[in-house]
Amino acid sequence: MNDNQLLRYSRHILLPQIEYEGQDKLVNSHALIVGAGGLGSPVALYLAAAGVGTLTICDFDVVDLTNLQRQIVHTTSAVGVNKAVSAQATLLAINPEITVNTVCEKSSETDFEKLIIQAD
Repeated sequence: MNDNQLLRYSRHILLPQIEYEGQDKLVNSHALIVGAGGLGSPVALYLAAAGVGTLTICDFDVVDLTNLQRQIVHTTSAVGVNKAVSAQATLLAINPEITVNTVCEKSSETDFEKLIIQAD
């Protein structure tokens, strides 16, 4: 981890359940999030803030004004934007040291199998 990451994640590193080794595993982990809606939205925020190094977000839907009270990764300015792309922008604003991949189209079972294999 670089100096910025050590400072950013210092509170995690202080926890005996995580320490440096655990945080280093998070930084080098890849999580797949299927859907950036009511459940995927807060999950994505917490994983990004915790320092999971790579997130792949799959969602083919677009942000609607009616989503905003419960899909907290999206903002008013993202209405009409693909949810995966909207989430990516928010997550990188929160933590620019992570990688956020997007899948913006409907995925087949074969596509999901490939995505699952790539994630931890």
